[in-house]
Amino acid sequence: MYIVTSAVVVPKEKTEEVIGIYQNRSRLVDTADGFLSFHLLQNDKKTNELTVHMMWETKQHYLNWVRSDQFKQIHDLEKSYPDQELAAIIPKVTQYSVVAT
Repeated sequence: MYIVTSAVVVPKEKTEEVIGIYQNRSRLVDTADGFLSFHLLQNDKKTNELTVHMMWETKQHYLNWVRSDQFKQIHDLEKSYPDQELAAIIPKVTQYSVVAT
């Protein structure tokens, strides 16, 4: 199993807006080969800190997704988001290989 997280800190007043964006996400990734799950996590203490948590069958499945046209389509939409302050936020992406369960 392979896990990828993408963490961002958003302006506090825009936290609910960003959560709404993820609640209404395109779900294109849900159909990707090897995709297992998606969760948006909100830090209990720093509520404007959000983390996307995705699980994949293998690292190769994740890499195939990142190289796909669907991935490019989703991220091109993010770049053209009308709120340039949100569009400019660069997430901290971390990748993990599951070594025990």
